[in-house]
Amino acid sequence: MCKTKILEKITEYEKIIIHRHVRPDPDALGSTGGLKEIIQASFPGKTVLLTGEEDPSLNFLIGMDEVADQDYEQALVIVCDTANQARVDDQRYTQGKEIIKIDHHPNVDQYGDIQWVDTDSSSTSELIYEFYLEFEKQGLKLTEAGARLLYAGIVGDTGRFLFPSTTTKTLKYAADLVRYPFDRPDLYDGMYNTKMNVVRLKGYILQHFTVSSSGLSTIRITKDVMEEYGVTVLETSQLVGILGDVEGVLSWAFYVEEDDVIRVRLRSRGPIINGVAANHNGGGHPMAAGASAHSWEETEAITNELEEVCRKYKRENQQG
Repeated sequence: MCKTKILEKITEYEKIIIHRHVRPDPDALGSTGGLKEIIQASFPGKTVLLTGEEDPSLNFLIGMDEVADQDYEQALVIVCDTANQARVDDQRYTQGKEIIKIDHHPNVDQYGDIQWVDTDSSSTSELIYEFYLEFEKQGLKLTEAGARLLYAGIVGDTGRFLFPSTTTKTLKYAADLVRYPFDRPDLYDGMYNTKMNVVRLKGYILQHFTVSSSGLSTIRITKDVMEEYGVTVLETSQLVGILGDVEGVLSWAFYVEEDDVIRVRLRSRGPIINGVAANHNGGGHPMAAGASAHSWEETEAITNELEEVCRKYKRENQQG
C-alpha cells in the first residue's frame, strides 16, 4: 500500500526534488541517484533534481543539480536514507508541497506525509530496486546508469556483502543488477581504491588502537594526526571498518576531531550500539551508528557506555 501511494505521488507531481543525508555514502547517493534515473526514464516529461553538498571522493558516482528556492514551489520532496530530520542535507526539504521518506534505518524520527521504512532491508538502494520491481509491469523503467547506482549502494551498505544485513533477497537483487552492462571493475575502483596518504593513516591506526578486556577497541584521530597524514575527516571514514578484522574485538569507536565537534563512528560485531549513539546526538543501525561529542571528556563517557554494552553482551552470550 505504501509503495502504491509513493508511485501515485510520483505520477501526480511534475517536479520532484530528492534529498539524502549529510556526508553521503554510496547508499545515500545510490538510492537517490537510482530513484532519479527510474523516474526520468519512466516519466520523461518530469523535472527531477538531486540536492546536497557534494563529496569530491564520490563524484564518480553522480553529481548534484542546481536547485533554486523557487524549485520547491508545488514540488514533491523525497528524502532517502535519512533517519533524522536534522541530518537531511539541504534543509529546504520542508519547503516542498509534500514529503516522502524512504529509509532502512530505525524509524525514530517519524517525518513526512508518506513514510516507507523497512529496517530489514540491507540498504535504501535495495528498497528503491524493490520499488522498481513492484511496478515494472506498470511501466517503470531502470536504466544502466540507475542499475549501477543501486548496485553501488547495496555493495557499500553491506560491506561488499559481508555484513549480517545481507539477505538472500539482497543477493538476488545484486544478481539482477549485474545483468546490466555497467563497468563493475571501474565501479569497484572508484569505491575502494585508496590514496597513499589514507593507507599511511591506516598504518597509524593499526599501531595506536587499543582493545579492552570487554572487547571494545577505540582510536583517536586528532586534527594534528590528520594534518600530519594529509587526510580529511571524510577520508577517515574509509578506514572505519578495519578494526572489525582484529581478533577479540566486539565493538569499536573512531573519534575524529573536527573544528567544533568530535565525530564518533561506531561499529559492532554483536553488541547493540545505536542506543549509545542516541545518547550523544546520533543514531543509526544496531551495529553501525554515529554520534557527536563536544569534548574529549564526552568521548570518555561514550567509551564507558560502550564498555558496559560489550560486557553485557559477553555475559549474555556466555550464559547462552
